[in-house]
Amino acid sequence: MSPIFDCRDEAQLLTGMRQARQAIGRGELVVIPTDTVYGVAADAFDHQAVARLLAAKGRGRQSPPPVLVAGLTTLRALVADVPEAVERLVEAFWPGGLTIVLPSQPSLSWDLGETRGTVAVRMPAHRIALELLEETGPLAVSSANLTGMAAGITAEDAEGMLKDSVAVYLGDGPSKTGIPSTIIDATSLVAGDEPRVRVLREGAVSRAQLRDVLGDLLEPDPGSEPEDAEPEAGTGPEAGAEPQAGTTGDGEGATDAAAPAPSSTEAPSEAGGAPEPTAASAPEADPAPEAAPAPEAAAGAEAAPAQKAPEPERS
Repeated sequence: MSPIFDCRDEAQLLTGMRQARQAIGRGELVVIPTDTVYGVAADAFDHQAVARLLAAKGRGRQSPPPVLVAGLTTLRALVADVPEAVERLVEAFWPGGLTIVLPSQPSLSWDLGETRGTVAVRMPAHRIALELLEETGPLAVSSANLTGMAAGITAEDAEGMLKDSVAVYLGDGPSKTGIPSTIIDATSLVAGDEPRVRVLREGAVSRAQLRDVLGDLLEPDPGSEPEDAEPEAGTGPEAGAEPQAGTTGDGEGATDAAAPAPSSTEAPSEAGGAPEPTAASAPEADPAPEAAPAPEAAAGAEAAPAQKAPEPERS
């Protein structure tokens, strides 16, 4: 049986963090607390570890997990470009419940799944998650749950679903909100003819908060366009997977840990995020632990401007 460490106890915190670092280094999975929901984490640059993460949740490569980072510097290393509008979002909402999908850095050697050259990234607002990220580097994180079940909001919840597929469980009491991260697609700000930020999954950050920062760069709110207006390409329901029912369901985009992820998100799941930006995202749920992005397809592949970004798992 895999150990659960109560990180509210200093002695257990030190032992748990040491074992978590070692497990990540061996390519194993670790459950961590985040500001959204609990997330299951793996080394983002170990494709076998990422495959174990997806298998543990019962997800396929079409639902890539979001990636959690320790700050803006790491974000810059993972994505092709950080537009000025994204810098404003990071300043306003990081660390916190916002998973951002951007074209990934083409020189990176990793495989998160079928990402179409994108990655969902989030910086969690949780001391344990951030400390681990500082020591391990970027982690692929999806909400700590089985697909179709609610995201875990305690380490015990997560252990009840994921069992021995996870090597180490780090607990820090119940998630403060259990709300997955919001997952947005900002890829068109880098490689699009019409720059527009789309919301793939709503979660911890509201549309109103996003509009305060982005203004008209944010897509119109649902139902705000004239009925006779032609829908914009990529803004209809098919543009991103809909999160599954339930505020913490895996969709990581669905639920956050996160990416998408919802997945959607997480989402990432937040713990991504995602969502699960499946969400990452997210993740995803949050915590994720939140949805929203699918695993990266070919490592280093660039996203074609005309393609929409897949929604990450919640985190």
